[in-house]
Amino acid sequence: MQSIVEILARELGQKQQYIENVVNLIDEGNTIPFIARYRKEMHGAMDDTTLRNLETRLTYLRNLQQRRDEVKKSIENQGKLTEELSAAIDNAATMTEVEDLYRPYKQKRRTRGSIAREKGLYPLAQAIFAQDGQDIEALAKTFLDEEKGVASVEDAIAGACDIIAENLSDDAEIRKNLRGLIARRGSLVSKADDPEADTVYKLYYDFNQSIARLLDHQILAINRGEKEGILKVSITLPGNEGPALVCRAALKPTMQVSQLVKAAAEDAFDRLIFPSVQREIRNELTDRASQGAIANFALNLKPLLMQPPVKGFVTMGLDPGYRNGCKVAVIDPTGKVLDTAVVYPTFSERKKQEAISTLSQLMRKHEVKHIAIGNGTASRETEAMTVELLRSFPEASYMIVNEAGASVYSASPLAAEEFPEYDVNLRSAVSIARRLQDPLAELVKIDPKAIGVGQYQHDCPQKELDEALGAVVEDCVNAVGVDANTASRSLLQQVSGLTAATAKNIVAYREENGPFTSRSQLKKVPKLGPKAFEQCAGFLRIPESKEVLDNTGVHPESYPAAKALLKLLPSDDRTQLPKLLENYGLKKAAENCGVGEPTLADIAKELAKPGRDPRDELPKPILRKDVLEMKDLKPGMVLTGTVRNVIDFGVFVDIGVHQDGLVHISEVCNRRLKHPSEAVQVGDVVDVVVLSVDEKRHRISLSMKQAKNQQK
Repeated sequence: MQSIVEILARELGQKQQYIENVVNLIDEGNTIPFIARYRKEMHGAMDDTTLRNLETRLTYLRNLQQRRDEVKKSIENQGKLTEELSAAIDNAATMTEVEDLYRPYKQKRRTRGSIAREKGLYPLAQAIFAQDGQDIEALAKTFLDEEKGVASVEDAIAGACDIIAENLSDDAEIRKNLRGLIARRGSLVSKADDPEADTVYKLYYDFNQSIARLLDHQILAINRGEKEGILKVSITLPGNEGPALVCRAALKPTMQVSQLVKAAAEDAFDRLIFPSVQREIRNELTDRASQGAIANFALNLKPLLMQPPVKGFVTMGLDPGYRNGCKVAVIDPTGKVLDTAVVYPTFSERKKQEAISTLSQLMRKHEVKHIAIGNGTASRETEAMTVELLRSFPEASYMIVNEAGASVYSASPLAAEEFPEYDVNLRSAVSIARRLQDPLAELVKIDPKAIGVGQYQHDCPQKELDEALGAVVEDCVNAVGVDANTASRSLLQQVSGLTAATAKNIVAYREENGPFTSRSQLKKVPKLGPKAFEQCAGFLRIPESKEVLDNTGVHPESYPAAKALLKLLPSDDRTQLPKLLENYGLKKAAENCGVGEPTLADIAKELAKPGRDPRDELPKPILRKDVLEMKDLKPGMVLTGTVRNVIDFGVFVDIGVHQDGLVHISEVCNRRLKHPSEAVQVGDVVDVVVLSVDEKRHRISLSMKQAKNQQK
C-alpha cells in the first residue's frame, strides 16, 4: 500500500520530499499563505492553489486511513478479519470502496434476509446457491418448522432466496461493477410532475442525458427542481443490462437449480442493489457538481477581490432606492466619511432636479472625482440622473458597483461598531463608495457567499463552501499585504496567523499607543505570540517605520539577506535591482546572501518597489460618463464591458446598461472550451458584439468571439 506522501506526490506531480516538507509544515501549524510565500525552497515554489489542493487531499486521505482502521477493528472484533479482506480494505482508494467491503459485517436492521436467517434457513440458502444438482424441494422439507414460521416448502425456499439476494446485495465486487456500468452506460432522466406548469425548470421537463456527459449545472438544477416537487428524477440503464450483471456474478448456467438463483439475483438487483447504488450515484454526482460549483465560485471570487482599487480620490457612493430615496455618502481618499445625504430622484422631475442640485453642492464642496452607484433597485434611474449631473463636472466619472451583500453588512454588528452615528441605509452608501476605492478591504467585511459570483451556491455543502471561499479571501489579503496602522479588524483577521481576537488586540493597541513604528512592535500586542508573529509579520506593512523593509513583503527573518543583497549590488536606482541580480547570477548571489534562490528573487522584487500593490498592475476598471439603455442596443454593435460572472455555460458582461449581457460558452473564443474560465475571469475588460436584444425578457446575447474576429 502506498503511503499518503507517495499518493500526493503522484497525484500532484511533485517530488516526494516537497510533499513531505509541506505536510510537516502544515502539521507544525503554518498557514498556506506563509508556506506559499516564505518556504518556497522547501516545496519547489508551489502556488497557493496547489498547496490548498494538497491540504484538502491530505485531510481526505487521513480520514480514509482512519476509516480503514475503524472498519478493520470492527470486523476483527467479530472474529471475521482475514488477511485477504484486510489487504482489500488497505487498498481501497475511496470511502465508498471501504464501505462496500464493510457492508456484509455491519449491524443491520431486521430485513427479509435476516428474518430468514433467524428461521434457520441459511444452510438451505447455501445449498441453493451452490447449484450442484441437489433436490432442493426435498432438502427444503427438512427445514419446515411451524413455530419458526416455515410452514411450507415454498416458505423455506422463499426465505433462502431472500438470504441469497441480501448476500448478493452485500457483494462489494458486484456493487463496484454496477457503479462502473452506470457510469459508462447509465442516463439521468427527469420528467415534469406537471408538464403544463410554467417554471424555470422547463429545460428539464423531458430530460435524458448520459451520466458520462452530465454537466454540473444540470445536476444542481435538476436536484433543485426535484426538491421543489417540480421534477421526478431517476437513473436508467439500457435494456436488461443491470439485472444481467448481477446474474452473471451469481449463476452457474449449466445447473437446473439456477432458475432459483436467477430469480434471487433479479430480486436483489430490483429491490436492494439498484435503489441503493442509484442513491450513491446521485450523491456522487451531487458531490461532484457541488465541488465544481464551489471551485467556480472561488475562481470568480479571487479576481473580484483583486480588482484594481481606484485610489487617491474623493468618492461619492450612491445607494439607489425608490421609497426610501437614494442614500449618499462622500468619503475621502482614505475611506473616511466626509458627508452624507438622502435624495429622491425617482419621485418626480422636480425632485430629480433637487437631487442634482444637492449632489452638485457636495461635488463642489468636497471636489468629488468619482461616483460609485450600487447596481440594485432604481439603479437605472440613478445612473441616468448621474449622467445628467456629470454634464456640469466634465472631470468626474462614475462606475456601477456590485452592491451584493451591502445591506447585510450595513445591518451587521460590525457596521454598527464602525459607523454608530449613521443610519443603516447610509452605511450601505459608504460601503458602495469604498468598494470602488478598495474592493478587497471592503468586501472582506461581507460573508463571501453574499457577494454573488457563483451558481447554485445555496445548494452546496455550506461548510465546504465557507472553507473554500474563506481560503480565497485569505490568499487575496495576504497577496496584497495589509497596512497594520489603517486596516480594519475584518481585514486584519484575514492575515496569516491572526485571529479575530489578535486582530482586535492590534486595533486596540494602536488606538491606545498610536501608530506602529516598526514590525517588531507587533510583538507587544497581547496574545500575539512568536508563532503568530512569524506567520503574520511578512504580510503586515508599517509605512511609518524608519526601516524600509517593514513596508515590503520581505519577512523579518530575511532582513539580513536583504541588506546583504543591497551591499552586494549597490545602486542608486533600486528599481533596477532584479535586472542587476539577473546579470550577477541568482545562484551565486543566493549563496553570498545565505538564502535560497526563490527567496532572494522575491526580496529583489520587493526592494525594487517597496509597498507595491500587485493589483496596480492589472487593467483599470471602466469609469463612464454616459449611459446606454437596452433600447439603444442594436445587433452588430461593438461595445467594451467588464466581466461580472463566469459560470459553466457562459460569461455575464456589464456593457453599461442596467442588464448584464450573456456570452454563451460557444461565443467566448474560436477554440472549444471545457469551461469559460479557461479564457476569461471576473473583472476582465472585454470587447463584445451584440447578437440579439430581448427587451421584454430583459436578455442580451453577446459574442466575444465575433468581436475578436472583427478586430482581426
